[in-house]
Parts: sequence; C-alpha cells; structure tokens
Amino acid sequence: MGALALTSKEKYRAPFEPVMAGVQFIEFGNLEAAQSVIQQGKTAAVFVEPVQGEGGIFRAMDSFLKGLRESCDEAGTLLVFDEVQCGLGRTGQLWAHEAYDVQPDMMTIAKPLAGGLPIGAVLVKEEVASTIEFGDHGSTFAGGPVVCHAALAVLDHIQKPGFLDRVAKNGQLLQSLLRAKLGSNPHVKAIRGIGLIVGIELDVSATPLVKSALKKGLLILTAGAGNIVRLVPPLIISEQEIRSGVDILCECISSLD
Repeated sequence: MGALALTSKEKYRAPFEPVMAGVQFIEFGNLEAAQSVIQQGKTAAVFVEPVQGEGGIFRAMDSFLKGLRESCDEAGTLLVFDEVQCGLGRTGQLWAHEAYDVQPDMMTIAKPLAGGLPIGAVLVKEEVASTIEFGDHGSTFAGGPVVCHAALAVLDHIQKPGFLDRVAKNGQLLQSLLRAKLGSNPHVKAIRGIGLIVGIELDVSATPLVKSALKKGLLILTAGAGNIVRLVPPLIISEQEIRSGVDILCECISSLD
C-alpha cells in the first residue's frame, strides 16, 4: 500500500484504494514546487527517480537533484532515490545518481539485482540504519539464500573491469543509430536516454509499433502516457543485436501511419 501510494499513475492505484495517506505528487523537475511543500516536521521523505522509467525516460536535471538534497537537509527530511529501474549499471554507471554527485539517504533497488529472480533491497546511510530495530523492516522478496547468491553473482559481473564502459558505449551506439535511422520520421518527437535506458517519444500511441515489433521477434515496452517506446535491453546485449533491433524498429515504424 505504501509503494502504490507513491505511484502517480491512477490506473495502478485505483483498484487498491484506499492506500497510504499523506502523499503529495510534484511535477518532475519542478524544484520550486518541491521546495514549497518540503517542510520541517511535516515532510518525512522525498522520493524521486534520477532517471524516470515508467514516467517516460526523463533524466533529472543536475540542479533539480542538488536542490532537493539542499531542501531536504534544511528541513531534516530524508531524500530517497528509486533506482529499481535505472540503477545497477543501466546508465553505464553502477548507480544512476553517480552522474549527479548527489547522495541519497536511502535507495531502493530490485528488478535487476538477482538477474530476474525476485528480490528487493533498501540501501540506507548509517544514520538511518542506526534508527532501525530488528523487526521494523520486512520484505516478501528480500534475503532468501538462493536469490542472494544470484544477486552476488550479478554484482560480481557488473563490476568486472570494462563491463560498465561497454554499457555506456552500447547506449551511445543505440541512440546514434536511432537518431540516424528514425530521427527524421514525422512521428518521432524525441529520442532520449542514458546508457541502456532509452525512450522514443512519438506523436501517437506506441502500441501499434510494440505489436508490430513483437511479430518480428523484438520485445519493447511503452512508457509515459503510452506514446513513448521504452528500450531497456539486457546489459549484455551485443552491438550486432543493437543494430538488428534498430533495423526491426525501422521496418515496423510504418505501423504508426
């Protein structure tokens, strides 16, 4: 109920309401609006993704995250980064927030941590950890021995020399190919991302493109209001697979006409 309360899309919350009260949503990147509601003694925590996934593949501005850090420090409020989708090497760095030189008080990670097996974890600063007693924090998918062994293997692989450099390089290749081959298409409004989390913003629903690509063996997702193609390929993807995927997108783009 807490996680659902922090999810802005009503279609996810509505079937389970009432959820946890006391949550207020602020426009992503609007520092002035955020500062107006972060109040000492009234705001427990600020949750934000350094790079939005479901929201549409939007990177936070450096000034936005640094401004949130300053406001949270002034108010005695915790700053929490959601890196479930953008963390663990996805951006070409181990953590997405490393690109901003801003440290959170807490950070949530999950999906990629055990290579697809169900696991979730919360990383906290020492001053936060010191306030947690045994039994305060529980999780359905957390510290099982099988998934923890898988998580250690994933972390070992991600931190091998050169691995993250290849992720960053392949991300640049993906965006450059998309811009060269799809950038002039009238339906494409923007291509953006970092590392291997890339979004193609369209002027129409992306669903026909998703269905057409699936028939040719390419799995892609939508994001935002359904008009954004979300590309989050495996971090071990090869250059040839990237080129093949972009070629399929080029073949299928006519499905939007």
